[in-house]
Amino acid sequence: MSSLSRRKFIFTAGVTAGATILANGCSGGSSPSDTSSPAASAPLAPAPVAAADTPEVTTAKLGFICPDGLAPLIIAKEKGLFAKYGMPDVEVLKQASWAVTRDNLELGSGGGGIDGAHILTPMPYLMSAGTITKGNQKVPMNILARLNVNGQGICLANTYKDLKIGTDSSPLKEAFAKAKAEKGEIKAAVTFPGGTHDLWMRYWLSAGGIDPDKDISTIVVPPPQMVANIKVNNMETFCVGEPWPAQTVNQGLGYNAMTTGELWKDHPEKAFAMRADWVEQHPKAAKALLMAVQEAQIWCDDPANKEEMCQIVSGREWFKVPVEDILERSKGNFDLGVRQLENSPLLMKFWNDAASYPFKSHDLWFLTEDIRWGYLPADTDTKALVDAVNREDLWREAAKAIGQEAAIPASTSRGVETFFDGVKFDPENPSAYLSALKLKKV
Repeated sequence: MSSLSRRKFIFTAGVTAGATILANGCSGGSSPSDTSSPAASAPLAPAPVAAADTPEVTTAKLGFICPDGLAPLIIAKEKGLFAKYGMPDVEVLKQASWAVTRDNLELGSGGGGIDGAHILTPMPYLMSAGTITKGNQKVPMNILARLNVNGQGICLANTYKDLKIGTDSSPLKEAFAKAKAEKGEIKAAVTFPGGTHDLWMRYWLSAGGIDPDKDISTIVVPPPQMVANIKVNNMETFCVGEPWPAQTVNQGLGYNAMTTGELWKDHPEKAFAMRADWVEQHPKAAKALLMAVQEAQIWCDDPANKEEMCQIVSGREWFKVPVEDILERSKGNFDLGVRQLENSPLLMKFWNDAASYPFKSHDLWFLTEDIRWGYLPADTDTKALVDAVNREDLWREAAKAIGQEAAIPASTSRGVETFFDGVKFDPENPSAYLSALKLKKV
């Protein structure tokens, strides 16, 4: 039986001082970093905002957790882009876990919480549907942009290093069965039930014939605590965003089976989401936030800015990790512990190749997978839910406003998607995809 629970976290006793530092890393805040590089010392100057476009408010409270998909929010703050578009008082605030992010979004800033967040793409849908909220109350959310594609990692303990597992997880079926017979329970850690990391892990395991609900226990661990927990042998495998997969390899604690772009090339990951009532009450402010984030995404994907970006996000105000744990993978160079990927096109992207655009077809895949594993009812009206949550219309408006009309895709669908195992997802027929999958709850 799966031990997955929305409030189940691993708290490890006896973790060494080094692991404790790691678990407490990613200290967040909203004050600018002090860096000596010329570009960093000269934030982009505020530009006048036309009176008709003046935001209704000058502030918003945005939550974050420190996998590096949040880089655009950090850069928008550090480079003065929120101020440039008339919102100088935006706060970018550290959250302890995705569950805390959810809780604070439920509260809203008026109740002591937050207005929006860097978030796992399925979470705004699960909140809007009321499946992960207190009392199952629906909390309508809007996705304004995708923050990144690619850039997550599935890691394994050194116990399985001789197997040199990659995209094919099938050799683990026998190994996990043996370990389970010896230990009674073996664990796969993800960051939130029904979230992106949970779905990558489940897809990868099930593609190899491993049932994530029967053959292994799926547990929830906040991202900054993943490496500390693998260090004390709390789980066999885990899925999380960078820089934690790189740290696992760099500290010799395990290896990476894959970077998730190998599972699904240019797959969607984190989203920039706001409470729907906040967007409704502050449409000009929502557009201003989105313009700032889009401009930051363009900056982050400029190769000339990679080193500065990594210096900024690695600082104590944000990730609080060595810059070398971020830099090479941001350039597409992956030391996976058992193999190398050099100059890979599977690096994390923020803007290039339509990375920022919130394709509705991608959101439909997430909802289909959440139905597959029982996080959403089988009769969920997925089209209606996507249309309510996904605000690609606002993305288009913001892109035009910053002179990026040419970057607007022709369609809200990226078309048929193909996964590493040859399985295809046709957004025009999600039920056929779901029916063809062998391992599922529905």
